Amino acid sequence: MSRVREAQSDPNLAIETSGVFGSVALGLGDALCGTHEFATPRAHAVDFLPAIARLCRTHDVEPTDLAYVFLSIGPGSFTGLRIGVSAARMIAFSTHAKIVGVSTLTVVAQNANLLPQPPDSVTVLLDAKRQHVYAASFRRVSGVYHSDAPAEEVDPDSFLATRPKGSAVLGAGLTAHCTAVERCGLVILPEALHRARAETVYALGLRMAQDGEIVQPRTLVPDYIRRPEAEERWEQRQAGGTRHAGR
Repeated sequence: MSRVREAQSDPNLAIETSGVFGSVALGLGDALCGTHEFATPRAHAVDFLPAIARLCRTHDVEPTDLAYVFLSIGPGSFTGLRIGVSAARMIAFSTHAKIVGVSTLTVVAQNANLLPQPPDSVTVLLDAKRQHVYAASFRRVSGVYHSDAPAEEVDPDSFLATRPKGSAVLGAGLTAHCTAVERCGLVILPEALHRARAETVYALGLRMAQDGEIVQPRTLVPDYIRRPEAEERWEQRQAGGTRHAGR
C-alpha cells in the first residue's frame, strides 16, 4: 500500500505548538477522531506527550501505527516550534511515520472559512516582536485560502497600507497591532478566529500528503522566517570580540 493511501486510511497525528496555546489532533484518514488543547498557556513541553498518549488511548490507536505527522511549522514562538519539530522528528524516527510541514499562517487563514460568508481574501498577522509582524495575504480558491506570496517579517503599518480598504485581517498579531489595522481601514475578524488549531493542521496536512509534500526528519527545521534573537546576539558578541582582537 502506498504512503498516500496510508494517509487516507491509517492513523495520523497533527501538532500545533506555534502559539501561546498548543493543541494536537488525531484522525483516521479524512475522519478526525479527536483533538486536545493544552490546558496551560506556553506549557507545550509539559502537556505535549501526555496529550498524544491520551488521544491514542481514547481512540484505541497505537502510536507505532501512525502513518503521518502533520506539523505546524511556523512562523511563531521559537520555543514552541522547537518543541513541535523535536517531537515530530522523534515520532518519525521511532515509528517511521512521514512528516508534512504546514505553514502556520496558512493554518490561521483557513479560520475565515468558519464565517457565514467567508471573504474572498484575508491577511494574517502573527506577532514577531520588536514592533514587527509575520504577515501573508491569502486568496480563497475552491474553499481553501492560498497565499499570494511568501510570508515575511514586516513593519505592520507599511504592509497593511498595501492592502485594499475593507480587507479582512486575522491572527494573534492583532493583539499588539490592532490600531495599525484600524488606521489602514481594514476589518478585524472575530478574536475566536485568530488562533492556529491542530484540526486545521490535520486537514491541510492530509491534502499536502496526498500531493506528496513530505519532509525528511533529518532536514526538518522550523520556519522562523528570521533567525532567533539568541543567534543574533551571539553573532554580535563574536563581531565585537573580533573588533577588539584586531586593535
